[in-house]
Amino acid sequence: MSTTTPRARAILQGAAQGDRIGPGEARLLFDEASLIDLGLAADAARQRLHPEPMVTYIVDRNINYTNFCVTKCSFCAFYRLPGDLAEGYLHPKEVLYQKIDETLELGGTGILLQGGHHPTLPLEWYEDLLSSFRQRYPSVHLHAFSPPEIQHLVHVSKRPLEEVLERLKQSGLDSIPGGGAEILVDSVRDRIAPLKIRSEEWLAVMDCAHRLGIPSTITMMFGHVESLGDRVEHLVKVRDQQDKTGGFTAFIAWTYKPGHTEMGGRETTSADYLRTQAIARLFVDNILNIQSSWVTQGTEIGQIALKFGANDMGSVMIEENVVRSAGNTFCTTREELERLITEAGYHPRQRDTLYRLVDRRGAPPGNAVPPAASLRQSVRKLPRPSAPALQR
Repeated sequence: MSTTTPRARAILQGAAQGDRIGPGEARLLFDEASLIDLGLAADAARQRLHPEPMVTYIVDRNINYTNFCVTKCSFCAFYRLPGDLAEGYLHPKEVLYQKIDETLELGGTGILLQGGHHPTLPLEWYEDLLSSFRQRYPSVHLHAFSPPEIQHLVHVSKRPLEEVLERLKQSGLDSIPGGGAEILVDSVRDRIAPLKIRSEEWLAVMDCAHRLGIPSTITMMFGHVESLGDRVEHLVKVRDQQDKTGGFTAFIAWTYKPGHTEMGGRETTSADYLRTQAIARLFVDNILNIQSSWVTQGTEIGQIALKFGANDMGSVMIEENVVRSAGNTFCTTREELERLITEAGYHPRQRDTLYRLVDRRGAPPGNAVPPAASLRQSVRKLPRPSAPALQR
């Protein structure tokens, strides 16, 4: 869309100032708003939520403890079936300790721990792993186990969801990554991951976790078989859940990478990524942070995304295996991230997993994150800027 229609312009002007838009209006923006005007409106919304000229990033490591998985998602090139001893692995503690040691040496503050759905590991194995991390690395934030992994533990352990989450929390779990959401529309999930949990089960994990005081992120993986309406339905479910519990700290949208996958297909464009992220920033008005996805888009588009609603550049990604398995090889350093942020006109600041600023030694300076229950209220109280000068 090269020119924004009058009705799309009216929606953008209201959303930029903080008016909540409906699903139909979000769907209309995909068809009737120009990419430039979407960026202007999303940037105005970002400035309303984050008036300071700052962009954050984190130094952490994405550690995959196993790639054995029985879910067999057609979009995933990472998993290996149980019995594939040539390429499958289950890392022992010593290997994981070494990875954490290396992360701390590079100024890291936390780890992102995820793995496949291992068919035989009991709940006690996960509790022991977390407890060993907590004892050995008391200051490291443990951001671990996406909702599908947790629901898999519910199935394997035959324990209630709340009990599983309570036990993981007592063992050292600090927060939950938003992986495995893909598109929270079951007709889409039936096509790309029929053995993975349903949308309601995914949301049930987050609802229970938030009520137990465990914050989380939320993702959307798009650009495969979903429709634009499916993307909007995903955003509706995300916003509704955040209205209920306020526990999502950030929204991360990233694009499907078809390399080496069973599903195959073509990769969507960077323009589609920027358009979708901008609409997400305007629609999901109750989540404070939007993370740029340079890992799938490359650092240059990741930099441009800072003008399309993102206020965070994500991780330096000391290690990443899932997207890399699909043939994606984008990588960066702390220095490059800071250069990209500076060249975009912002001041770079390192943060921790909960979006607290840290100094170079990795210590939070004491700026606490609002409690989950108050996030929604905090967002809605922020001042409104003047509407952007939309293209005509």
